[in-house]
Amino acid sequence: MLPEPLYDITPFTMLDYPDHLAAVFWFAGCNMRCVYCYNKDIVLGEGKIGETEALEFLQSRKGLLEAVVLSGGEATLYSDLAEFCKKIRESGFKIKLDTNGLNPEMIRVLVENGLIDYIALDYKAPKEKYHAITKNKHFDSFTQSLNFLIRQQFPFEVRTTVHSDLLRVEEINRIIKDLVKRGYRGTYYLQPFLFTEETLGKVEKEKRPFDTSRLSKALDVVWRG
Repeated sequence: MLPEPLYDITPFTMLDYPDHLAAVFWFAGCNMRCVYCYNKDIVLGEGKIGETEALEFLQSRKGLLEAVVLSGGEATLYSDLAEFCKKIRESGFKIKLDTNGLNPEMIRVLVENGLIDYIALDYKAPKEKYHAITKNKHFDSFTQSLNFLIRQQFPFEVRTTVHSDLLRVEEINRIIKDLVKRGYRGTYYLQPFLFTEETLGKVEKEKRPFDTSRLSKALDVVWRG
C-alpha cells in the first residue's frame, strides 16, 4: 500500500499565498537534499494524511479560506497531483504551488489544464553551485520549468533562500542576470536562511554579511523576511 501524500496541514496562513487566506498542504518526500533545509521530517518522512481527509478539511473551511498552497517536500512528486488539484478546484479553492521545478512535465500539465493559479519557483543556486546546494544534478529540468512559465506568461514568482556563506552576492547577481536573459520580468524574492540545529546539511550560522547594496538593479529584488 502506498503511503499517504501529505505529511501535515497548516490550517491557516496569511503569508504563503499573496493576498489570499489559505491552508498549506505539506507533501512528504523531496527529490532534493538542500543543505540548509530545515523541513527534515517532511523531506525524509512519509505521508500521514490522504486525499479524502484533506478534502474533508477543505469542505469544513468553505467560506473561511480562499486557497490552498501545495508545498513540501515537493508536491510534484505525487503522481496523482493533477487529479487532486481537480478535486480541490471543484471545492472552490484557488491553488498555489511551491516547487523546485524538477518536474517540468507535471508543471506543464497543471498549467495547460488550468489546474493551478500561481507558482512560487525556487531558483536554488546558479548552475555551477546547484549540486553543492541541492545534492541534485538536474539543473536543466529546473530551467525547462522556468522557461515554460516565462513563455506561458503564467503568474509566478522566483525566489531564492540566501545563506551568505553558501551564496555570495556575486552568485545572486548571476541568477538575476540569467533570469533577465531568459525574459523573466517579475519580482525576484530573496528569503533569509533560517538557522536551526536540524538542517539536512548541518549548516552553521552565517559568518559573512550579505551586502544588499551590491545587488544588481536589473530586476526588482525584494527581501522576504
